[in-house]
Amino acid sequence: MTRKKTNWIITVLLILGSLFILFPIYLAITIAFKTPPEMAGNLLVLPKSWSFDNFKQAIEMTNFFNAFKNSFFITFFVVIFTVLTNSLVAYAIARNLHKKFYKTLYFYFLSAMFIPFPIIMLPLVKQTSAWGMDNLVGLIVLYVVFNLSFNVFIYIGYIRSIPVELEEAAIMDGASTWGVFWKVIFPLLAPMNATVAIITCLGAWNDFMLPLVLLSDQSMATLPLVQYIFQSQFSTDYNLAFASYLMALAPMILVYVFAQKWIISGVMRGSIK
Repeated sequence: MTRKKTNWIITVLLILGSLFILFPIYLAITIAFKTPPEMAGNLLVLPKSWSFDNFKQAIEMTNFFNAFKNSFFITFFVVIFTVLTNSLVAYAIARNLHKKFYKTLYFYFLSAMFIPFPIIMLPLVKQTSAWGMDNLVGLIVLYVVFNLSFNVFIYIGYIRSIPVELEEAAIMDGASTWGVFWKVIFPLLAPMNATVAIITCLGAWNDFMLPLVLLSDQSMATLPLVQYIFQSQFSTDYNLAFASYLMALAPMILVYVFAQKWIISGVMRGSIK
């Protein structure tokens, strides 16, 4: 009886949680397809005619494809460089945690997870501007560095679960440390690499604050930045605004729907030795 009661409570909570998520999505979709006159009626009612005119106007007004190209360029290279470099750093630390230097380095990276971005925002903007990094390339470098703390944490937990004997056998066969990593360890990191790649992809694509404070050239604006500018100019035109939001969200919604199992399983594996 107690178990049945608990199951009912969990079921009700899951239904309520799903409604809190699905209801705003439903409103966003219906508003994006409605015409301004239809907005005067009941917002919960479906559009009379599913027209794509709002999407066409939003594309023209926001220069959508240029912003999409910038976001894709940043996200693609951030994911590639993050997986390659962060896994290397984590491997070096994981196999040398018994040494004081690497243990200190590990806790140093972990401590960076607790530093709020606003604290370093102004010095960061000043320094990147002085070095000529206030562009898309500078943004990619910063994302790779900022992701290091969390990724090292989950990578190390997973790497330490891999038997050291595999590496020793490869070394006895004549492999170098570099060869051991790329031919033995890196292939075994496939689940964790997928998890890091997906989380990094979602974060880089949806990030708003860093492009806002770093990029000065409007032609380099990413999709979240374009949505912010568009909203400030057309704050009362909800049909165009929601059409623009849906186009910006659609790629990452698809990525998350198809890759959520990697995110959940990978984080759990990385947090437990």
